[in-house]
Amino acid sequence: MSQAGKIIIADAPLRWRDVVAVARHGALLELSGQAWARIDNAQSIVQRIVASGERAYGVNTGLGALCNVSLKVEQLSQLSRNTLLSHACGVGAPLSNEQTRAIICAAIINYSQGKSGLHPQVVQGLLALLNRGITPQVPSQGSVGYLTHMAHIGITLLGVGNVSYRGQVVTAAQALAAEGLQPLVLGAKDGLCLVNGTPCMTGLSCLALADAHHLLQWADVIGAMSFEAQRGQIDAFDEQVIALKPHPGMQQVASNLRRLLAGSQVIAESKGIRTQDALSMRSIPQVHGAARDQLEHATRQVETELNAATDNPLLLGTPDNYRVVSQANPHGQSVALAADMLAIAMAEIGSIAERRLDRLINPHVSGLPAFLVSDPGVNSGMMIVQYVAASLCGQNRQLAQPAVLDNFVTSGLQEDHLSMGTNAALKLHAVLENVTRILAIEYLLAAQAFEFLQPQRFGVGTDTAWRLLREQVAAYDQDRWLAPDIETAATLLKNPDLLNHALPNVH
Repeated sequence: MSQAGKIIIADAPLRWRDVVAVARHGALLELSGQAWARIDNAQSIVQRIVASGERAYGVNTGLGALCNVSLKVEQLSQLSRNTLLSHACGVGAPLSNEQTRAIICAAIINYSQGKSGLHPQVVQGLLALLNRGITPQVPSQGSVGYLTHMAHIGITLLGVGNVSYRGQVVTAAQALAAEGLQPLVLGAKDGLCLVNGTPCMTGLSCLALADAHHLLQWADVIGAMSFEAQRGQIDAFDEQVIALKPHPGMQQVASNLRRLLAGSQVIAESKGIRTQDALSMRSIPQVHGAARDQLEHATRQVETELNAATDNPLLLGTPDNYRVVSQANPHGQSVALAADMLAIAMAEIGSIAERRLDRLINPHVSGLPAFLVSDPGVNSGMMIVQYVAASLCGQNRQLAQPAVLDNFVTSGLQEDHLSMGTNAALKLHAVLENVTRILAIEYLLAAQAFEFLQPQRFGVGTDTAWRLLREQVAAYDQDRWLAPDIETAATLLKNPDLLNHALPNVH
């Protein structure tokens, strides 16, 4: 459940918005008494296993292909520490702070199920990282679905590695000391719990869901502007006709378009000027709507995983009557498939936007000045920004190739089918960044087209969107440095409050 500035893990399922509130907006994360009780129960099972000497994978055995190597009690703390150090071998540029925070948040939600068995002090340590603003520097590359990213987070609790703290990168030991925190001494199974499961791909996917949801709303707004600037035939969005193909997303998009374009003199006076528009214009409900439906599917997959127990082994029952079960819940196939499919859907949003914006600058079809500038020739106008959008679309086609279909054999044949879900989530983030820029370019071009359609009255929503951009970016009278305009528009699209404030009827 959530309170003002606070997310509390209790018995109710958590949602992607809760992870985003913590990771992106700095909400505090707390565990309820019942969540701590679940963690304590599982830890008591671990202690009972250690005391009995019963062999249990990852509790008192080696890991992966070393699962048949039994360890003595005095070796178990060292095993946990060694697990983190040996697994913290990622490479590449670090994740952003919000990405790492999302992963930590998802991990804590996972442990709060009370099926993992790690010591409560480890969960307290992870909570301290979030709530005190200590963010591990986590290399972005090296995961086949799990292990490396969480290992880099885990070593922070040991005082090892670097962190982002108060706007600087410092050693973990320095940040812990500044907050009066002691490095942890881990117990049996703590190390394995920290690196196992699917929190990495799930936390990253929660942020992606937030961005995709927001971008799909903006895509309708900007698509409506392009449709109006091209003097589209509004009958294509007729409610009775759209209802004949009852995909939920399609109904919502068509409803948004009708509201955005309501009262448009441009649309009213353009009825009948052509039999039908190009597909990139008249199929906005069908294409945008399909992406919305995929987003709903991805949301169900990610939120189910977020509230699941994804460790191995899992501890069931009570200390007096327990089972230790080795299984494959750390396999992230559901999230990997969802992230891959959402990447395809969002790449399509960029693809259709590029086709729309190309029509706006093309004098052969636009009915507007070439490249949307008053004096074409001496001015190149908006010619080359379409090249940029095409480039980003090309990159999105590469990123939309499924990660989940890649497979490798790891750990001496022990782990021989992998989800690659973290790669799927990370490339989804890259697609979303590209789509943001493509939509920003379309927004600039559609707004510029409006300059040539004045003084005709625009739709109630499209006019608002045009004026919103004009508060930040001036009309394009002659050639100027365009890159800052694109970034300004992209920043506007990333503002989570602006759309709801300016256009509250777009859902």
